[in-house]
Amino acid sequence: MLSTPDISSQKTASATGLRTAVAILDKWGATGEQGEAILRVSHSTYARAKRKDGLASINLDRDQLTRVSFVLNIHAALRTIFDNPDNLYGFMQMPNDNAFFLGRSPLEVMGSGDIVAVYETFRRIDVLRGSQW
Repeated sequence: MLSTPDISSQKTASATGLRTAVAILDKWGATGEQGEAILRVSHSTYARAKRKDGLASINLDRDQLTRVSFVLNIHAALRTIFDNPDNLYGFMQMPNDNAFFLGRSPLEVMGSGDIVAVYETFRRIDVLRGSQW
């Protein structure tokens, strides 16, 4: 018999993931508007996630959880590529001449809020580390 996942623990895990993603976006230098678009959350939810005591649990839909996952995985990939914190956190704001980015920064591309842009940014950064998890 399959057990039913505990809804309150899912909401707590979602809140933890969202808070972590917001902290990473902040370290990348994302504006509030960019972060809200990347994660597809409201201004109030994003603001609450920035406060340490502001978000104990939250219900995120599948798309939002996927976006949180992409931010966390991009950060993990960057940690394997760069030892220098300036590069680790600054890379996302650096203009990129790769054909996909066309001189825009990865953060600028992701900031459009388009899930394909978020995914494709992840994919290209993942390739930099050799796509070896």
